[in-house]
Amino acid sequence: MPETTKQPDREIGAEEDFGALFERSLKQPKQGEVVTGRVVLVGRDAVTIDIGYKSEGTIPIHEFTTREGELTVHEGDEVDVYFEASDTESGDIVLSRQKAEQFKVWREIEKASKVKGGLKVDIGVAAFLPGSHADLRPTRNLDRYIGQRGRFAILKFNRSRGNVVVSRRSVLERERTALKSETLKVLEEGVILEGTVKNITDYGAFVDLGGIDGLLHVTDMSWGRVAHPSEVINVGERVKVVVLKYDPERERVSLGMKQIMPDPWTTIAERLPINARIRGKVVSLAEYGAFVEIEKGIEGLIHVSEMSWTKRVTHPSKVLEVGQEVEVQVLDIDPANRRVSLGLKQTEPNPWELVRLNHPVGSKIRGKIKSITDFGLFVEVEENIDGLVHVSDLHWTKKVKHPSELYKKGDEVEAVVLGIDVDNERISLGIKQLTEDPWTQVPKRYAPGTRVRGAVTSVTDFGVFVELEEGIEGLVHVSQLSTERVDKPSALFKPGDSVEAEVTSVDPREKRIGLSVKALRKSEERADMEAYLARERDGGRFSLADVMPEAEKQKG
Repeated sequence: MPETTKQPDREIGAEEDFGALFERSLKQPKQGEVVTGRVVLVGRDAVTIDIGYKSEGTIPIHEFTTREGELTVHEGDEVDVYFEASDTESGDIVLSRQKAEQFKVWREIEKASKVKGGLKVDIGVAAFLPGSHADLRPTRNLDRYIGQRGRFAILKFNRSRGNVVVSRRSVLERERTALKSETLKVLEEGVILEGTVKNITDYGAFVDLGGIDGLLHVTDMSWGRVAHPSEVINVGERVKVVVLKYDPERERVSLGMKQIMPDPWTTIAERLPINARIRGKVVSLAEYGAFVEIEKGIEGLIHVSEMSWTKRVTHPSKVLEVGQEVEVQVLDIDPANRRVSLGLKQTEPNPWELVRLNHPVGSKIRGKIKSITDFGLFVEVEENIDGLVHVSDLHWTKKVKHPSELYKKGDEVEAVVLGIDVDNERISLGIKQLTEDPWTQVPKRYAPGTRVRGAVTSVTDFGVFVELEEGIEGLVHVSQLSTERVDKPSALFKPGDSVEAEVTSVDPREKRIGLSVKALRKSEERADMEAYLARERDGGRFSLADVMPEAEKQKG
């Protein structure tokens, strides 16, 4: 036998362009398409066809035979087939000759039915249906009428030319007019009717009651919140509605759906007692709170102030999100205004109650200064709970114009609990109360008649203020500055001057000390007189003139 020389395998790309291979890959047959294939084998039961795919497909032979049993295809023929499916694991593909023929028929029907500006209609002879006469309202999509059966009115015809023009709209209008007359016989306010939803808008839906349309407003679809009518109804749906208003002259009808159902607000107080805990779903958020659907048609509001015991909630989205299920407590019900007040924080223990137990009035706390204001310091008592030290409770005697004179943010301070208001979530603290009020000892140290010395701190028209010790001041009234009449205190004293005076009065409650230079002078005079008289009693002689004031001597 002659030797056969084996041809070397051709390397892809050596003689064939990669670009051509890529283009062929893009032309691969796709599932769901009618493609042209070549018959490679006609078997007893099936015909094998190559459609240019990675594997060949088979079609039962009966799809290529006539009713008489004659074969209509031969090897090498090109035929149109429908590429039905492929098995990625086995590589087999499923083809169909019959489905390819059906596709051809439908394409021919579409071409024959759709003509410019309308449709062809078979009424025994070919007729033309203008697009404007296909329905009651003009429509751009004429494809949906293909294959439908219906009644048509002949608008005109020309036998010699074989032209027939028909109208579906005319028939529908006559039917609508007949329906309208029947509907108007029963149409009145309060009547419940059944209609078909014709179209939907943002504000409601139009319902065909039978020859006449009515408006079903979105607010009359449900007792609950409806964002868009499409949430409740669909175009073409049959719905039961009640006539709310009917204007015969303008033929306007207002409809309602929710009015057929019982109003859930009439019995809400029976179902939702105050302080009851219930579950609901957050349906919307506003700046001031969150609306929660607690049952069908019933929504309640959680105000931002009712969301947390300790945190200041600036927006509900910081705590809740739409669609979230939450447990809430019923705080108040107002059926007349259709309002339910809900609380979120009430489902958790009130930390302010715990503060009252852990830090009773009179107890001491230590915490950091969280913030400083014109009127005081906010000091952390517990996590997220601050107490206020009012500027008047910072020091017993110092006049503090601003708390920042004594403290800064972040400082750790000790304070005394002065009061706790659980309802209003407030804690009053005091720093000066850590020490005894020095004014409690003032009456002992500065009893009336005591001679004192101090520095002038300020001069007013009504007197002079004198500092006796740090934070303790007394007032020398203008009438007590001298034994003689004084019109302007500033003529005698200025801030910083040293003053000697006598204590005339003490009021620890009002924190006031009355001083008098005049009284001191009189006391000094009395003392001098008593000393002189005492010396004379001890051995000397004296006359009345010796102790008479100088003014009296001059009069004599």
